Amino acid sequence: MSGIRVVEVAAWTYVPVAGAILTEWGADVLKIEHPESGDPQRGLVTSGLVPAGAVNHMFELPNRGKRSVALDLKSKEGRELLMKLVETADVFLTNFRPSARKKLGIDVEDVRAHNDKIIYVRGSAAGQAGPEAERGGYDMSSFWSRSGAADNVSPESLGYPVNMPGPAFGDVLGGLTIAGAISSALFHRERTGEATVVDSSLLALGAWAMGPTIAGAHAFNLDGYPKKTPDQAANPLVNTYGTKDGRHISIVMLESDRFWPELMTVLESPELITDPRFDSHAKRAENNVECVAAIGAGFAKKTLEEWKIALKDINGVWAPVQRPREVVTDPQVEANSYIADLDDSAGTAFKLVSAPVQFNEQPGDVRRAPDHGEHTDEVLQELGLTMDEILEYKISGAVL
Repeated sequence: MSGIRVVEVAAWTYVPVAGAILTEWGADVLKIEHPESGDPQRGLVTSGLVPAGAVNHMFELPNRGKRSVALDLKSKEGRELLMKLVETADVFLTNFRPSARKKLGIDVEDVRAHNDKIIYVRGSAAGQAGPEAERGGYDMSSFWSRSGAADNVSPESLGYPVNMPGPAFGDVLGGLTIAGAISSALFHRERTGEATVVDSSLLALGAWAMGPTIAGAHAFNLDGYPKKTPDQAANPLVNTYGTKDGRHISIVMLESDRFWPELMTVLESPELITDPRFDSHAKRAENNVECVAAIGAGFAKKTLEEWKIALKDINGVWAPVQRPREVVTDPQVEANSYIADLDDSAGTAFKLVSAPVQFNEQPGDVRRAPDHGEHTDEVLQELGLTMDEILEYKISGAVL
């Protein structure tokens, strides 16, 4: 993406994280922020998601590597400066709603009037059409709840739908989707000369993620798929089992006849290999509750660390159910440079997960997020403005 410039008028995580991924791939992403308030995610420390006095990782994650330019788009001068930047850009990226884009004069036709070759990219909660095109949303609502994901993963016995696995879970997946779409749009423009309008939404992403389940529910005329708790797994060799120390192991051995003897051997239960209740896939499915209990008893013999050694060389697929902090020191994560070590603008060290794509076996260029308006002067000087002209804009309040 070296040589590609993105002008981003967006806030929070879902769309900005697409810009962050593009910076890792070499793009110059100009994050446009209001001179006074900036991106509201800068103040997220007040929500309790960021430790007081620590690095604002929730802002760093979707804004890594960008340059911050603080412009008041409600002012005539601020909008004029934005359009000067648009004239130099390849991509315009936004998550503002239709009415806000129209009010600020940054809709497709407004931007294309200054650069007819720019790729215009919109991310939204539920799409640009329909009765809710003007409604906002977050991944908890539009991606997780509305798509059926929350309902589908929640056992009936729980009595309530479970939350997402963590903050911004759907947002970061959506950002990766948008970054990929931008890459395709740039390739299309390179081949044809045509600049496209790119759209994605959290609802579309959630429906895509739930695609097999949604299609299956429709095909079988079901409100939802039957929900199984671990003690009732239909295929006992695709399940999660507790260890002696209260941790868990996940096994995914879909070809159960192939892996049954090996698993029973490593679980030190060879007598179960030929047990008439479990000696075929069909019988294990028929006697699934008993089979799950037998496998569970085997895994309960050792701790998680002991199982990591015992299972190391088996052919069947398994994984420890890790805690988020353990991922940082996972040997495979370290060996592949999946997590970057950074310092924020104050010199405080922190870590960020890199974008999950590498080129030529090298991790992306992960850099810290910018301070509010950190690059305003720099970028405006690149447009040819003098410091005296920039100071006039600062006095008027059009820029920071």
